[in-house]
Amino acid sequence: MKAITLLGSTGSIGTQTLDIVNQYPDQFRIVGLAANRNGKMLADQIRQFRPQIAAICDAPQLPLVKDAIADLTPQPILLSGEEGVVEVARYGDSEAVVTGIVGCAGLLPTLAAIQAGKDIALANKETLIAGGPVVLPLVEKHGVKLLPADSEHSAIFQCLQGVPKGGLRRILLTASGGAFRDLPVEKLATVKVADALKHPNWTMGQKITIDSATLMNKGLEVIEAHYLFGMDYDHIDIVIHPQSIIHSLIELQDTSVLAQLGWPDMRLPLLYALSYPDRLPTDWKPLDLVKAGDLTFREPDHHKYPCMQLAYAAGRAGGSMPAVLNAANEQAVDLFLKEKVQFLDIPRLIEEVCDRHHPSNRSQPTLDDILAADQWARQAVLTAAQQLQAKVIVA
Repeated sequence: MKAITLLGSTGSIGTQTLDIVNQYPDQFRIVGLAANRNGKMLADQIRQFRPQIAAICDAPQLPLVKDAIADLTPQPILLSGEEGVVEVARYGDSEAVVTGIVGCAGLLPTLAAIQAGKDIALANKETLIAGGPVVLPLVEKHGVKLLPADSEHSAIFQCLQGVPKGGLRRILLTASGGAFRDLPVEKLATVKVADALKHPNWTMGQKITIDSATLMNKGLEVIEAHYLFGMDYDHIDIVIHPQSIIHSLIELQDTSVLAQLGWPDMRLPLLYALSYPDRLPTDWKPLDLVKAGDLTFREPDHHKYPCMQLAYAAGRAGGSMPAVLNAANEQAVDLFLKEKVQFLDIPRLIEEVCDRHHPSNRSQPTLDDILAADQWARQAVLTAAQQLQAKVIVA
């Protein structure tokens, strides 16, 4: 039975991971749980899965959690705050840590888990995008596995099984196109938050759903693929695939192309990351190609989706620039979700902040460099947004 710690337990990734644990009680057990702010749901999860340790990042929620599980015996260790989440990540005999925390907030807990010798099921792409120059050396130093748990990179990883070293020529990341894939570009100026959250294929959290609408999620996945698979940016391409049946493809040196297919269901990549290298039988709905129907592809529109090119540019710049891109995107998306900026302001704010960033340690940034760049970028976006609003008021 594999011992697992789950970070971000009350989010979309977390709840689907717990569905898997519940379905395979003879395969997996929960050692630790960490959540952001949903204390009631965390308490329910503690009651069901009986972890040894749990943490709620939003400290004022801790008394609620304590009261809700006061009758449990034995009591788990209960912690709060960012430090509590880090402690959960490194705690005990868990063999693998699923990183379902949204955004760069997952970086420090992931580093703690790696330093504690735990394998990482990476469902938080921002950790590697912002911290790749720090994360990868630690993975090598501690001899742990870094297994992708999102659909696109899991697809690539699955396709690479059995491919000899040097056999990979190109990575093709598929993109659904998000909520606005069929909307003319001239109408994007007036779209609302509710419109952007209507993803046609996937059920995800708010932040990643907005990233899908801007296609920044695909740009971030390009950077993640660079770090995970060692490919240069000239050999990582994006293709729009509206049906979301082919989750990504690889091209080999002899021009053979391998793809991984399946219904849009995050449980499959999560299960493979947890059970690797085994394949566990499931009772999930199998893919029926006849019912899936036509599988179509088209070139991404860079005029409509400028975030993709911003991500490529940040990735090629290297150093702390991907951390700035990621933080600027997180902050801009948050402002959009709060209806403080317009949808098209998201790429404008990101580009402005990236243009202003001049990293002092371009080749090999330290963790302090990355954290400083992250905080600088968030404040820079807030400042740029205020200036943008001032111009609108004057106009």
